Amino acid sequence: MPEFEVTPWEVTGIVDYNKLIKEFGTTPLTDDLLEKTRELTKSDLPLYFKRKFFFSHRDYDLVLKDYEAGRGFFLYTGRGPSGPMHIGHIIPFFATKWLQDNFGVNLYVQITDDEKFLFKPKLTLEETKRWAYENILDIIAVGFDPDKTFIFQDTEFTKIYEMAIPIAKKVTYSMAKAVFGFNDQSKVGMIFYPAIQAAPTFFEEKRSLIPAAIDQDPYWRIQRDFAESLGYYKAAALHSKFVPGLLGLGGKMSASKPETAIYLTDDPEEAGKKIWKYALTGGRATAKEQREKGGEPDKCVVFKWLEIFFEPDDKKLLERYNACKSGEILCGQCKRYLIEKVQNFLKEHQEKREKARDLVERFKYTGKLAQEQWDKSIPEALRK
Repeated sequence: MPEFEVTPWEVTGIVDYNKLIKEFGTTPLTDDLLEKTRELTKSDLPLYFKRKFFFSHRDYDLVLKDYEAGRGFFLYTGRGPSGPMHIGHIIPFFATKWLQDNFGVNLYVQITDDEKFLFKPKLTLEETKRWAYENILDIIAVGFDPDKTFIFQDTEFTKIYEMAIPIAKKVTYSMAKAVFGFNDQSKVGMIFYPAIQAAPTFFEEKRSLIPAAIDQDPYWRIQRDFAESLGYYKAAALHSKFVPGLLGLGGKMSASKPETAIYLTDDPEEAGKKIWKYALTGGRATAKEQREKGGEPDKCVVFKWLEIFFEPDDKKLLERYNACKSGEILCGQCKRYLIEKVQNFLKEHQEKREKARDLVERFKYTGKLAQEQWDKSIPEALRK
């Protein structure tokens, strides 16, 4: 298997998730924890959990214990607005919505327009702010509770900087360098930024649970080094795998490579053409050979997308897998099936996205949780 690399800024190669768990020092998300989740929520698990798209965690077992004991927890996730969101970006938000709905907890969504300006040399601050608004529409369209969800931009919610100051006092350059690989050419703002991204984990005096792709884990590793010294819990996390781009299973879908991604704002017809043209399959060289030898669904992007998000029916997914392996169906049939699923999703999402324009103010400023955060003082523990 070729080598792979996973950082907060780049994912390359075919990721070995078992190896990544060992490298990052995380814990596998076991069937026992998933069953405990089902018992506590009294709900069927969504496919993101059943099919192990979320595969790893930090202290999720403690989150469930806190909930069972009545201490509760809160959710925190985010989005770095550097361009349009694609399908790979939005799937963890659907998992987050399931957690909010079934545990009845607050959610904080950090929009890191400052980070993208600092880390992306070609982006202006005005561009990251513009993309922040566009991305917020996609996030609201997922259907979060507007009174239990606070969506905030770092450049607007400047209280985040005041909260970051005592955090920055705890993080040494050597700690940040060891985790992120900073060097003498790294900008000062980049080095300070981990303190800003850690700040929302202190919004409540409960344990925070962060559902996100595992490439973001280094930020929470730093938080876990000093949280208890400030009288708070270490951040807990649920780590997802990466949604592969259309061109192959290596790396992840990339917003900067249009041929690899289906954007949430893509015209459904154009999205279908993109899938038909670019999606790598596990098919043989000819239809005759595929009929004789069968296809290879384990190497197929089309099947992987169905497994991750677009085929919720376990029985139908297994039937398609076996039909591919036996040569009963050809790649064109699977592509047409996926295209229909993706087009229906985009049409529905885009309708909700338009309606989201009327909800932006509520999620950012006037909703119950939003108002609480704008009115709230900096916690006493962070003033010392």
